[in-house]
Amino acid sequence: MTLLDHWYQDSLICNSTKVRYSDCYGFTWEGKEYAVIGSTEGTHVFLINDENRFDPKGFIKGRFSNTSVSHRDYATYQNYLYAVCDEGVSSLQIIDLQYLPDSIHLAKEDSLQFGRVHNIFIDTLQQKFYSLIHRSTTNTQTIESPMKIFSLADPLNLVELWSGPSDVTEVHDAFVRNGLSFLNCGYDGLRVYDFTNTSSPVYLESMSVYQDQGYNHQGWLTPSGTDYFFADETAGKRVKRCSFNGNNLSITGLFGTNYASGSVPHNIMASDSFCYVAYYNLGLRVYDIRNGQTVEVAHYDTYPVENDPFPMNGNWGLYTLLSSQRILLADRQYGLFLLDFDAERLLANIGPEVSIYPNPGVEGSFSYLRFPNNSSEMTFIITDAAGKLVAEESDELFTYHELNNKLSKGVYTIRGTYVLGKQEKSFCLRWMNL
Repeated sequence: MTLLDHWYQDSLICNSTKVRYSDCYGFTWEGKEYAVIGSTEGTHVFLINDENRFDPKGFIKGRFSNTSVSHRDYATYQNYLYAVCDEGVSSLQIIDLQYLPDSIHLAKEDSLQFGRVHNIFIDTLQQKFYSLIHRSTTNTQTIESPMKIFSLADPLNLVELWSGPSDVTEVHDAFVRNGLSFLNCGYDGLRVYDFTNTSSPVYLESMSVYQDQGYNHQGWLTPSGTDYFFADETAGKRVKRCSFNGNNLSITGLFGTNYASGSVPHNIMASDSFCYVAYYNLGLRVYDIRNGQTVEVAHYDTYPVENDPFPMNGNWGLYTLLSSQRILLADRQYGLFLLDFDAERLLANIGPEVSIYPNPGVEGSFSYLRFPNNSSEMTFIITDAAGKLVAEESDELFTYHELNNKLSKGVYTIRGTYVLGKQEKSFCLRWMNL
């Protein structure tokens, strides 16, 4: 991961928590890529220029602008950016992007249908707008509906189509693709519906009780539609990997970073190769999800404060869908980040060599042996500088092998064999442990 640019404005209002920023978003308009981040004061829009820098293009003040603001969310449709806030006397703001890269303009503010809203998601294929934890416009504390769906047939004048579900307290977030909807319902778990016919939605699946359960927060379906990942925003809970066959979900794996110490995963996006997790004060964590495995392969820490006892500061949001493959991150205290992730290095078919990452390793953390694709039947030993055997391991089918680094500081040799195709191959690596 390489930092390309960072935007931060310490003049923005904040309280003692120093939280100034919430979610981020990205979009493309007329061939140019843009970044969005929410703050205590409103919405900031930037051009991401050819020099990999944030070029400010406009600011829209929120209807509620206050030090207590910690939730703003965004989505785009046609030439409009939709913005909501989940604090105070808020509204739906519809921001016109058509004059970019020169300027942005507030086209409409809907405070009649929209008050406080926690999250939004737009199903572009079906021209539908999902409003999640939709609060009353007259009493900012009252949840009017767990979720509402609106038509985007007229992008400036949304028309309500559906409200529900009636048997859950809230829909905290959702992922929707062409009517297929995964609803994250907090302590009520996960629901899956088909909203193709909005007036008569089809219930497909629910997970009200599952492994390592906490507050069901947010999730993402891979482009192939075969894997769904979701996070419980609860200390010490792992990210869930699910298989999906078009109707039914089944948890196939649990994974995470530093969960034994109470880490908290937040927002997730996923491709068919990688799962990206905004992991609060652990920063962005990237996991290789190919071949049924889930292995951490990269990270970037946006939050430099070490040993923070509160695990929900730091990396709040992420956006990974820009065609340039540049990544946006939002840190609650430190603002907007632009990163380059060298995915091609991991996706490339490597030769017969075996590698270890990270090298040097760090005592008490994990390192990974990476083998050529479709390797099998691996065995290896680890010896210290004096030639003493300190570890011996084997595995059957793999691309990565995880090493729990319990070795003391020093230099080690890893020597072993593996099978590639029908050939047995040998390898020998020098590994330093700090």
